[in-house]
Amino acid sequence: MTDSLIPFDNVSIILPAKNESGGLRQVIPELQRHCPGAEIIVVDDGSTDDTAALCRSLGARVVSHPYSKGNGAAIKSGARAATRPTLVFMDADGQHKPSDVPRLLARLGEGFDMVVGARTYASQAGVHRAAANSLYNVLASWMVGQKVADLTSGFRAVKASLFRQFLYLLPNGFSYPTTITMSFFRAGYSIAYEPIEAPKRIGKSHIRLVRDGVRFFLIIFKIGTLYSPLKLFIPISMAFFTLGLGYYAYTFAQFSRFTNMSALLFITSILVFLIGLISEQISTLNYKDSSEG
Repeated sequence: MTDSLIPFDNVSIILPAKNESGGLRQVIPELQRHCPGAEIIVVDDGSTDDTAALCRSLGARVVSHPYSKGNGAAIKSGARAATRPTLVFMDADGQHKPSDVPRLLARLGEGFDMVVGARTYASQAGVHRAAANSLYNVLASWMVGQKVADLTSGFRAVKASLFRQFLYLLPNGFSYPTTITMSFFRAGYSIAYEPIEAPKRIGKSHIRLVRDGVRFFLIIFKIGTLYSPLKLFIPISMAFFTLGLGYYAYTFAQFSRFTNMSALLFITSILVFLIGLISEQISTLNYKDSSEG
């Protein structure tokens, strides 16, 4: 295995956890074995089991939420609490292997600002999740003009100072990986992908198919509005314009007149374009500080 170019005593490993004592019982000792000297922070997101007590007994630092706030909120709490210049985020349920952490750190040490553990297709949790993630990857790749191998992976190593620039943008729910990935691309930071295999999780998943399915669907629109709104709004605007033009050609050829429907489609096209233009300006303001840095 390639030795990490970043010493472990410069690394904080953050694990968001909600009722994950079963997974953490295995993950923390493995992290201590593969990453000696690293700061291990478990963010207890309102667990009702013995997650906090177990982690303390194993020597991990525990940050506790008084109630469940969400995966993204736990990530933010861990990033604020971390004391080392390099952050590693990974799941507490055993889906991310501690033995892969040195590989991510080695890639980060090559000069990248963030390294993401990219899951293989076989590692995806079910066909529907694999298909959805593939769609997100394709859309994100089109948006940024770079290959995005895994947009939603929560296993990543990143420079702490850069990650904290975007804490205010991160949601409290499950889509923090999407937000931080697109934010880094928009700010011009360098991202690398390291192939990993994700074992089956230990314990019960906190993701609900219908509720979180809707949320993940909204990620598609969030990708566009976070990175380059005009890339999302211009095709929609052009679609309305084309429909209006086609309907006008039809009504003019059949009835020699311009109809209200054609006018509505043309006006909608203009409004969608203007909304996209305003969104582009707002999106630019989100990255003002990082551009100045």
